[in-house]
Amino acid sequence: MPLYLNDDQKMLQDSAADFMKGEGNVAHFREFRDKNCKDGFSHALWKQFAEMGFTGILVSEDEGGLGLGHTEAGVVLEEIGRNLTPSPFLTTAVAGVEALNAGGKALRDKYFPGILSGDSVLALAIDEGPKHRPDQIAMAATREGNGFKLDGKKQFVVQGGSADTLVVVARTSGSAGEDKGLTLFAVDTNASGLSRDSVRLVDSAVAAHVEFDGVVVDADAVIGEVDEGGAVLQRMLNAGRAGSAAETLGVGAGAMDITVEYIKGRKQFDTIIGSFQALQHRAAHLYSEMEIARATVLKAQQMLDEDSSKAEMMVSVAKAKASKATSLSVKEGVQMHGGVGMTDEYDIGLYMKRDRALAEFMGDANYHTNLVAEMHGY
Repeated sequence: MPLYLNDDQKMLQDSAADFMKGEGNVAHFREFRDKNCKDGFSHALWKQFAEMGFTGILVSEDEGGLGLGHTEAGVVLEEIGRNLTPSPFLTTAVAGVEALNAGGKALRDKYFPGILSGDSVLALAIDEGPKHRPDQIAMAATREGNGFKLDGKKQFVVQGGSADTLVVVARTSGSAGEDKGLTLFAVDTNASGLSRDSVRLVDSAVAAHVEFDGVVVDADAVIGEVDEGGAVLQRMLNAGRAGSAAETLGVGAGAMDITVEYIKGRKQFDTIIGSFQALQHRAAHLYSEMEIARATVLKAQQMLDEDSSKAEMMVSVAKAKASKATSLSVKEGVQMHGGVGMTDEYDIGLYMKRDRALAEFMGDANYHTNLVAEMHGY
């Protein structure tokens, strides 16, 4: 497929861009940061996401959604990143929905209506240590009656404090490092024995440390098959990683735009600093890196939509490249702003903080570079 958006996708892009710029812009972000909102996002804005149809992008038309794909979800996520729009879109409407799409109809019937209406928030309880290592999941899910009992801890659960439901990955057999034995569960956050400790991230988003102390769920909470959750987990990870790459790309593009605008207007000794050849070369290099990243992200999205056997590899390529390009963008942005780039008065520092948090979500650039090397036998 060509590496550009078709007409329908461009229309969605225009709609998402206008919406985020008008309703979820940087001023909106600052408002919720400054009032120390416990959830870190506006539930009223989340309802507007639903009214726009965004929450149903990956939900089939038969189930009330738009029946679109990861490319379209990425279009929305890029605009979220460009405007630093605080929302649970990535965890709920992308990764969470994709996990539920792999489950039974009863689960979808239970959770999709709330997602489509903007009344529900999902969070992903995957990692158990300071870094993203899904191959090391050890949290226990033991059989109890007609269901399971969950015991253990999860870290860095983004939106975990405000979520109604957690998609929990636990081990029903085997031990950490084994491919088999994983099972995914949809767990309501009001379950007895579940406790959450919310923490503020560097970008002012809110995550949670979640503890499961004998949390009992019935068999209907299982997403997919018992002990065979590896495929469902990978499907959720692919969606979340591609989506994270798209949002990261938006952060980098937004940072680049405000930096270029700044150097075109900033004067030093009565000379526009954008006229200095050194800054022009750096800006041109940044632009080329962002365009390469955009191509890799779009290719990964297209391969997911095509259900390509090589999609997983391309998703890791996209996550790594988007992370590196956006890291360059925010660093160049702060440097080209000079000393004021480190002050809260200017937005460029907010983009740097958002990039830092997104870089860790579902694996940083080094993690995904290593994954690609392993897939090629290195």
